[in-house]
Amino acid sequence: MITQKTKYDAIVVGAGPAGSTTAALLAEKGRDVLVVEKEQFPRYHVGESLMPFCYFPLKRLGLVDTLMESANPRKYCVQFVREDGFLSQPFYFFQHFDHPSSTTWQVWRSEFDKMILDKARENGASVMERTKANKLLKSNNRVVGIRAESEDFGQFEINAPIVVDASGRDCFAARKENWMVRDPELKKVALWTYFKDAKRDPGLDEGATTVAYLPNKGWFWYIPLSDGMVSVGIVAERDYLFNGTTKDHAAIFNREVHNNEWIKEHLADAKQTGEYRITGEYSYRNRYCASDGLVLAGDALGFLDPVFSSGVFLALKSGVMLADEIDLALKAEDFSAKSFHEYGKMMQSSIETMRKIVYAFYDQNFSFGDLAKRGEHLRAALTDCLIGNVDDNEFRELFDAMSDLADLPEEIKHGLTTASS
Repeated sequence: MITQKTKYDAIVVGAGPAGSTTAALLAEKGRDVLVVEKEQFPRYHVGESLMPFCYFPLKRLGLVDTLMESANPRKYCVQFVREDGFLSQPFYFFQHFDHPSSTTWQVWRSEFDKMILDKARENGASVMERTKANKLLKSNNRVVGIRAESEDFGQFEINAPIVVDASGRDCFAARKENWMVRDPELKKVALWTYFKDAKRDPGLDEGATTVAYLPNKGWFWYIPLSDGMVSVGIVAERDYLFNGTTKDHAAIFNREVHNNEWIKEHLADAKQTGEYRITGEYSYRNRYCASDGLVLAGDALGFLDPVFSSGVFLALKSGVMLADEIDLALKAEDFSAKSFHEYGKMMQSSIETMRKIVYAFYDQNFSFGDLAKRGEHLRAALTDCLIGNVDDNEFRELFDAMSDLADLPEEIKHGLTTASS
């Protein structure tokens, strides 16, 4: 929908899962919301594996039945494979949490993201695609809107008492405010492509997310999708992947296939499809979650290494929370940074929980098998993290046990403290 209105209750920059969820739920409450998106949906995006607790935001959006009826493969577990092909006991979600959410999905993000954006439109949000936000508008050190540019209108300005930056890793607002802080250790590179008719495991494991180890704590992801396709990617240190022998992406990928027997077997009769894609999977957290008139959501708040597929879950969670917080702010006419302090606190806690597990994963001395041997209660706590059940849970015993096996990071407060004029 093209619009020439100049004032809204809220402006959302970015139509990914965080932005579209925020917009859909705010519009459902009767709020006048504009979504500004630089691309035209559907558009390609990597990150196809959902965590089980995505169920609850999707239920709130009224989209669970749509996914239930879809052709998306069901994901019942995550499994880990050694370099020699030995497969560990899968983490079956339903064995730990007896709830419909224990079955989740592997999705094409082009379809999944458009589904949520369509829900925002259906609920009454206005959407401007092929429109790029390029400046925050401020008055008395308070954000009051954005300047944007589109093919239809050229440069124009829009005002709202609250702007949501859900621009993903573009971090539209955070870069302009100089808030971005890189994680000191998580500096991997991802190289990925797609395969047709790759091998799938039988039964419940057919739709499993598989993490297959490589030397030096690199790893493959293996994510079965619909239409007989599989997403397969490598995450590793740049110096390991680009070790001087070649810069050709296909050659590097094929070299690493031979470094894991399980991956080698599963791709033996498959046909590689499409291009090889690469990106720096550099983890970061923005210093603040909000300033007066501005709040960050999803990857625009922070990005965490993708090994446990937490990105979409954290995006959906932030969108649900923000819709409720912004509705309260509109009622109170209070758009100060401090009004989003509890939101920042909860998001910081969730990100820190997942960050500790990611650090353990990459520690040369750590293995999930060794952790599980210390007690079933630790395996249960770890499974809580893997499914996204991170609210109202006390993981002190889990992290104490992990710290005996790995160097866990010091907690950082980025994204918690709010900036205020």
